[in-house]
Amino acid sequence: MRVVRAMRFGGPEVLVPGEAPAPVAGAGQVVVEVSVAGMTFVETQIRQGTDKWHDKPNLPYVPGTVVAGRVNAVGADVDPNWTGRRVVARTASTGGFAEQAVAGVDDLLAVPDALGLPEACALQPDGSAALGLVENARIRSGEWVLIEAAAGSLGSLLVQLVRASGARVIGAARGTRKHDLIRRLGADAVVDYSEPDWTRQVIAVTGGAGPDVVFDGVGGKIGRAAFEVTARGGRFSVHGASSGTATVIDPAQAQQRGVTVIGIEQLPAFGPHMLRWGAQIMAEAAAGRIRPVIGQTFPLERAADAHAAIENRSGLGKTLLLI
Repeated sequence: MRVVRAMRFGGPEVLVPGEAPAPVAGAGQVVVEVSVAGMTFVETQIRQGTDKWHDKPNLPYVPGTVVAGRVNAVGADVDPNWTGRRVVARTASTGGFAEQAVAGVDDLLAVPDALGLPEACALQPDGSAALGLVENARIRSGEWVLIEAAAGSLGSLLVQLVRASGARVIGAARGTRKHDLIRRLGADAVVDYSEPDWTRQVIAVTGGAGPDVVFDGVGGKIGRAAFEVTARGGRFSVHGASSGTATVIDPAQAQQRGVTVIGIEQLPAFGPHMLRWGAQIMAEAAAGRIRPVIGQTFPLERAADAHAAIENRSGLGKTLLLI
């Protein structure tokens, strides 16, 4: 079968198409005939060898942790009724950039009939994470919420979920193309955090008070600047570090400013809830209440181009491989 392997740690060019034997399902596992493979920004950092939060995979390895397709084989102790069903699945740790992939039966979600496989894949794991972030932040109707990287896969879902909660959204991103998308998703205001006065714009939009909630997926200087304008009594939620460093706030400083910091350590606690949230976000999308943004797709052989599109921030929403 066709696969794409990372031959070493480095830039997108280390992703090389090749061949591999078809996988076999072990006990408690299934083999998925992959139609769509997803990817996240974190996976590009793992490929670079710069990610600080996950163990480095053994080289060479097949990237990809989320796939969508049909189950074509089941292993021992797996209900045979899974065979032929459309699913979205999380692979054990890697292996999704391939025509077939192995997943544990406990890591499968049946895809609703009203939802396409690309849309289902685009919602995982970002849709589950977005639900968890909104739940943890305890957003209230009428609040102002600043969302960094609001045109990305996770950010675009946060915009829609926050709006559905009755809160008001300020979407932050770079460039007119991304701003147009954020407005179409329902944001009340848009700022460009490549501009030097972007935080002053946030203050002005919120009537001088600052946002009640910040979703910080960028970190670095942008995350720090967003914390500085968070309203007193507000919540500052950290979920990513696309800048390379996660925002860390001194507890004394947070207390002095009356801000509750929900740090990046919230993410590991999401694990037991991801399947529940995954089913919930797909149901919302199947009902037309949430729209995953699929900005660009590539064939399997162009996995390197897909990773490059994520890294250079040129894409909108989710980037997918169609296999």
